[in-house]
Amino acid sequence: MANFNTHVSIASAASMGAALVAVNFLHLMANADMPWLIFLGTLGGLLPDIDASNSRPVKLLFNVLALMGVAAALHAFKDGYAPYPLLLIVAGTYLFIRYVMFALFNALTVHRGVFHSVLAALFFALLMTCISYHFLHWDVLHAWLNGIFIAVGFIVHLLLDELYSVDLSNSRMKNSFGTALKLFSYNNMTASALLTICTMMLYWMAPSPVPLVKVWKGTQWNNYLMQVKFLN
Repeated sequence: MANFNTHVSIASAASMGAALVAVNFLHLMANADMPWLIFLGTLGGLLPDIDASNSRPVKLLFNVLALMGVAAALHAFKDGYAPYPLLLIVAGTYLFIRYVMFALFNALTVHRGVFHSVLAALFFALLMTCISYHFLHWDVLHAWLNGIFIAVGFIVHLLLDELYSVDLSNSRMKNSFGTALKLFSYNNMTASALLTICTMMLYWMAPSPVPLVKVWKGTQWNNYLMQVKFLN
């Protein structure tokens, strides 16, 4: 499979191309918002490896989650506890998330399992859409765009891993071929069923995608294609 640096660079490049389309063709965001979209696409390109024990993406994820837990604990308990008990609560929160939850996650997940699938890409895309809309208070179009860029990076990661499963020099398939890009985890139907339920719940919670569909249908794609043909 592709290494960490390859995933980062290719996901960034693909996200940059998609951002150019979103800004210049669909006119959904301004040029100043492109770095945010590229960041989300790059983040999506790292998410499939969160089930790899001790990988850089999963360590980064749990470091971020631990810091978010610390911020939440400070916000919830800062007025009810003295400084020293509050410090213990904050430290305990960080240690619990960073090490206890991290160990449980590694014990319950298998690399290239349910998180290496198109189903997982849909899950994370909808999760980002819901977070953007309900918690960050982005408008509907931008919330869906955030979720789409997570999915773009995610799918790019899966495709890269499949490409690296093909030994082009010897024209043969490696044993890992077919384990990276799949609809869902065929070896763990329980995990796939649970993730499917979570994905359906997120879709129910997400804002209506109708505004995004209208923008897509209203884009004059034929005009852009004619310009490309003229340049060629």
